[in-house]
Amino acid sequence: MKKSIRSAGHIKGDVAAFKRERIVDAAVDLFYERGYEHSTLDAVAQRLGVTKPFIYSYFKSKADLLSEICGRGIRASLDAINEVLALKLPPVEQLNEFSKKFTCAVLGSQKHIAVFAREEKNLTRSEFERISNMRREFDRKLTGLLDRGVAKKEFQAIDTRLVALAIGGMVSWSYVWYRSDGRLTLDQVAKQMASLILCMVQARSRH
Repeated sequence: MKKSIRSAGHIKGDVAAFKRERIVDAAVDLFYERGYEHSTLDAVAQRLGVTKPFIYSYFKSKADLLSEICGRGIRASLDAINEVLALKLPPVEQLNEFSKKFTCAVLGSQKHIAVFAREEKNLTRSEFERISNMRREFDRKLTGLLDRGVAKKEFQAIDTRLVALAIGGMVSWSYVWYRSDGRLTLDQVAKQMASLILCMVQARSRH
């Protein structure tokens, strides 16, 4: 009986998560196309074919929805580096894996990052600081990975903080030029980004 109750609760949670994602997907498309200030929750609801109270069941305001969208890219990037740091691999292999996962995380959140770049001025101060803290955590963890590589002589002596920022900037900017129907597939872009990043640190061994 308890197992059935837990299963029902799990299904209910999955349904709620699915509905929340539908709202985010519709809102990110609308904010991307029209801009945040020219979009309304009524327009989001109309695009979904629901009423505005349906959206209020999951997001308390348009600003709350914007903060969720803006945090998606950096959260995905943090997940990528945390996943790689958990692997018991040499730094050069961790950096190679991370570079590919980071690229996929950014391009999987392409519109979210575009909205953030355009609309961060509309975030509340507390939400802007929350996202900024995640970005600083990401930079700190990437710098730590580079430091370990230098210490183990897998990377050449470099200014690891500067290189971490350069890697973040290079990959994050790919949201501007990447097209899913373009010359390179996502996998090809990810592998080439990894190769470029390994060249940046003058990796001693590559896999």
